[in-house]
This record gives sequence, structure tokens and C-alpha cells, in this order.
Amino acid sequence: MSHQFTVAKSPWGPDDEMGALNLITPESRAAIMSRVDGSRTFDLSTEYFVGMPTWSALGDPSYQIYKTHDPAGDVVSNPAGLDDEANRLTSYTGDAISLYTHSGTHIDALNHFGCHGEIFNGYHADEHVGNRTWDKCGVDTIPPVIARGIMFDIAALKGVDQLPPSYGVGPEDLEAAAERQGVTVQEGDVVVVRTGRYREWPDVEAFLTDEPGLNLEGATWLAERGAMIVGADNVALEQLPSESDQTWCPVHLYLFNERGIPIIEVVNCEELSAEQVYEFAFIGLHLKLRGASASPIRCIAMALRD
Repeated sequence: MSHQFTVAKSPWGPDDEMGALNLITPESRAAIMSRVDGSRTFDLSTEYFVGMPTWSALGDPSYQIYKTHDPAGDVVSNPAGLDDEANRLTSYTGDAISLYTHSGTHIDALNHFGCHGEIFNGYHADEHVGNRTWDKCGVDTIPPVIARGIMFDIAALKGVDQLPPSYGVGPEDLEAAAERQGVTVQEGDVVVVRTGRYREWPDVEAFLTDEPGLNLEGATWLAERGAMIVGADNVALEQLPSESDQTWCPVHLYLFNERGIPIIEVVNCEELSAEQVYEFAFIGLHLKLRGASASPIRCIAMALRD
């Protein structure tokens, strides 16, 4: 499928940096939280650990953690300058991490991908990228996400644990899953697609190779029905390798640049699938990394009252 990739102006005005997230309002938050059944909460996020699957194949750094203070080491170095008794009493542990911001369960900001240097709402790298980051559409512009969430369980629809390698999830799959599950996409929804690929986590080769995921037609179907954020249980959201001969990431270009829709990747949908929970309150809290193209995000789903 050939597509003319473009960059859209925001319907929320020339200074907008949030895109579809403008659909989050006090009223929309209150509406979904009023339906919450607090007895069932599902953790949709991954753990972070050395050796976890990341984008290191593209040259990005792997996740690392190391101690900056160690109980035994601090006895030797005594960094606080304590007397001997206090130094031995005070067992101090501290640590630091380094990671690619697109590691684990994370949310992509609208400056993550553009077309010819231009991102959503017409901001161009020539004017808005400094030595370190964009000054527009960074992940720090994303508000706390509290919204209605729905999951399309495509693997369950097909009767498999996991979709075949590089399977493209399209409109027919989404329509069939919606009918099977009795759900519809509403404006302002966080939509999550389950391919079953998360079952391979944390096997690096199995998780990252030839991913099933959304194709461009499937992403268009969701956007046209009002999806505010689109997520999936794989690392790229979209199928890889792509069927496009124009770009390796057509779904990213379309959702970010034409629709102003952020993406959440590596969403653990396994418990939701096992419990057949398809509609829920979605809560996602990320780090406010100024100008960054992504941030780790802690996502939970809360079941709704009947």
C-alpha cells in the first residue's frame, strides 16, 4: 500500500504540542474513574534489568544499573566522613541507571519521528532541536494519562498463543475482535493490541525478531475511530519488517505526524487476556524528561463495574 506521508497542523492551534492528548479533560478522567472497580488491578509494565530486550541492534545503549554506594564499600571509603562507629553502623546503598528512553514499557512522544525533519504541527528540526533535545513535543508535554482503555486480543481471536512472525494486524482483525469482545473504540480511548509476542519476553532474539504488529491500515482504522493513544505488547507496535517500500516504520510516521497520536510499546496484556478484561480504566504515569522522545511509563488497568 502506497501512502503519501505528510505532517499535519494541529486542530488545537499553532502552539499545540499534545495532539490527541488534548482529549484528556477533567470530565473524561472523572467519567472513567467513576466506573472503577477497585478490587481488580492489572500491572501492564515490564521490569528493567541488565540484559533485557532493547533497541541495541540499532546502536542504542542497553539498560545498565550499578551501585554508587555499597554497604561494604562505604565502610572503606567513608564518603560522609563519619567516625568509625557511625560509619560501620550506617549501611548505605545507592545506585544509578542508564538506558535508552525507549526501553521496556515506554511512551513515545510526538517528536520521536517526523518527515524530512518536520514533526507534528509543523515544528522543524532546523528551528527546534538544540544540542540535546527538541524544544517542542517532548515527552514532558504529555499529561498523566487517565482514560478509558480497551484491548483488542488478536491472538485470542485467531486461537493462538502468539500471532505468526511479521503478521500485520489490519482492519478485518480489529473489526472481528471488536465483535467477539463486544467493544467499540470511542474518542479519547487508549487502545492496546495484543499479538501474544510478550510471551517471548525476556528472550531477546525471540522477542525482537520479525514482530507481528499493527499495519498501516489497522492503525488508520483505530485513528479514524478516535483512538487517543495506541499501544501493543511488542517492542515496535507495528509489524516488522514492514510491508512498506517507503519507510521501515509507516505506522509511527502516520500516527505521530498525521494524527498526533502517541504510542505505548511493550505493554504486558497477558493477565488481561487470561481474565478476558477488554474494557478498563487505563492509568499511565511517565517521567517528565524535558524534550525527550520517550520515557518509561508505569501502566495499570483497573477493571470496571458492570
